[in-house]
This record gives sequence, C-alpha cells and structure tokens, in this order.
Amino acid sequence: MQLSLKKATLIKRYKRFLADVTLADGSETTLHVANTGAMTGCAEPGDNVWYSTSDNPKRKYPFSWELTETQQAGDFICVNTARANQLAEQAINAGLISELAGYQTLQREVKYGEENSKIDILLSQGQQADAYVEVKSVTLLDAQAYTESSKQGHGYFPDAVTTRGQKHLRELMHIAAQGQRAVLLFAVLHSGITSFAAAAHIDPTYAQLLNEAIAAGVEVLVYKAEISPDGMALNQALALRTS
Repeated sequence: MQLSLKKATLIKRYKRFLADVTLADGSETTLHVANTGAMTGCAEPGDNVWYSTSDNPKRKYPFSWELTETQQAGDFICVNTARANQLAEQAINAGLISELAGYQTLQREVKYGEENSKIDILLSQGQQADAYVEVKSVTLLDAQAYTESSKQGHGYFPDAVTTRGQKHLRELMHIAAQGQRAVLLFAVLHSGITSFAAAAHIDPTYAQLLNEAIAAGVEVLVYKAEISPDGMALNQALALRTS
C-alpha cells in the first residue's frame, strides 16, 4: 500500500474522532481520527503524526491521521483502523499470507452468523469450503517490557474491553462448528511489537473466548506490517504468545 503523507506534531486527541496538531509551517489544524479505541501509547502529545488529505469537498476535516511516530523509540504505528482490512486484502491477493493463498474470490463485509455480524473477508474457490476471516488491528505495546536494551516488544489485543470482539469470537466458533474454515487474523500495525498475545489483563473474557475459539477449531494468524510514511505491507508472520 503506497502512501502520500505529510508530517505534523500532535497537540492532543479528543472526542475520539478529532486531534489537534501543529503543521510544519507552525499553524494549527484539526485531523479526523478513524479510530474508536483507546489508542494507548499511540497518541502522546509531542509525537510526530503523519496525515493524508482527502479531496472530498463534503468533508468537514479533510486531513486524516494515518501514522504515529513515537518520540521515545521512533516506532511507527498505523492508527487508522480501516487500514487493517485494506492491508489484509492486499496481502491475501499478493500471496503474502501463505495460509490464505489459493482462493479465487474475495468479498468484503459479508453478512453472516447468528448475532447479525459482517465478516471482514470471505474467501471462496469453487467447491472448496469458504474461509471466513475476521481482521483485528493490533497497536498496543507493553511499554514497560519494551526498552532499548531488551527490545521485547510485547503486543496485545484488545486495548480496552471489547464486547464486539467477543461477539466475533462466538460467531467464528459457530462457523467452525459447521465444518467451515474460520480464521482470526491479527494485523500488527506497530513497528515496535515483536510478539503478540491476548490482553487477558485488560479483557479476561476476550482472552478466555480466544482460548475456547482455538480449541473449537478457529485458526489464529498473526501478521505484522512493515510501516513507513511511504507505504505499508502486511508480510511478516508472528507467533501467538500463550503465556
């Protein structure tokens, strides 16, 4: 995924969907924030932020916050959660995720399940069983474990209690129980993260459901993106840390 971004300095994020920044010329403006999460460690005042520009004249805020560049370690974080699905789609089509290769058809946002859900990606190929792929964006880094000397970048999902995420795990378990392929793809969008686990310390219910989902046959994939202001690609497999 190619990007054309400009740099600014974060003043503050507020009302979830807005952030004030200082531009390169010293003026201040407001960015749209396409992220409903807590964004823990991704939105510290003084961080460099990289933003895209929309040419849609109907938008109140033409600038969108895409990346954070942290002050302490210079890590890049993709904070636009819509990018996770886009990166997953591009990676699948490019054959970068070997576990999801070989399908002829890719559909986005298809209704399914017992709880009125939409699957992020539905893969099909003739008589071959469909693969239902749920994508989750991972940006939470354990700052205490990450030091310049150890570089132990432990990443987690979720960064807050997620009833929606819990629902998606139940839906995937139902798909697996029907004998179809159910896949949970964690897209790691933080360059400082080197390993991944469920955030049992934040949402123990989600962590327990994830264990149940794995036992029920749901496949869990973890892939990390290369990130820079020029582009991103989801191309590095990581292991799921279980302890």
